[in-house]
Amino acid sequence: MLGTHRAQSAAIFIIIVFIMFSWTHLLFVLCGILLNPVLCCDWLRHYGHLSNDSLTLIRLMGGELTESPVSFPDHLYRRIQNTEVQSQLVFIRDSLELILGLYHHDNFSLPVTWDTDKTERFLMSIDRQIDELNTTCVSTNRPADSRLRNYYRRLEKSTLYRTGGSTASWELIRWVTKLHLDQLDFLVSSIKASTATSRRRSTPRQHRH
Repeated sequence: MLGTHRAQSAAIFIIIVFIMFSWTHLLFVLCGILLNPVLCCDWLRHYGHLSNDSLTLIRLMGGELTESPVSFPDHLYRRIQNTEVQSQLVFIRDSLELILGLYHHDNFSLPVTWDTDKTERFLMSIDRQIDELNTTCVSTNRPADSRLRNYYRRLEKSTLYRTGGSTASWELIRWVTKLHLDQLDFLVSSIKASTATSRRRSTPRQHRH
């Protein structure tokens, strides 16, 4: 009887340990999903609203936007499409910071012809996106990619510095800004799509009996 009791106790102990291990393993799996930089990023959930605001304001805060010949770093956007999500989020954050830096210029004032209220709201919208990315999505403070920084530096020199901050150069900056915001919007959409696909693949299928 004593041997049987010990065997039963050992069996119960093994079952309890197995259950605890199973729940611990499940907890780690769930945490791995929830702590994913995309799934837990509040910024991505309402990015569409922020993006629409920015694109609307950049269009309305100045004169009519006209397409202008300008160098655009398509290769940088193609390259970032093939990287991990965290790198893509850092790229978005860095791009927004560099865009904002163009408008907070120490040497040149914004055109007086621009709508002051809409311009300020546009800059606040970009700043809000950066702040939310830094607080909820991006875990690194490393400097922006040198190729990205060099592109914006060349853009600044070929427009604002070349013309002394003329209204025409600012309108060119505004046009290029819209192009970048469009591309960043596409990038966020691809992040959402790839994340949704990954989540569906990781969800066990229910089999009919």
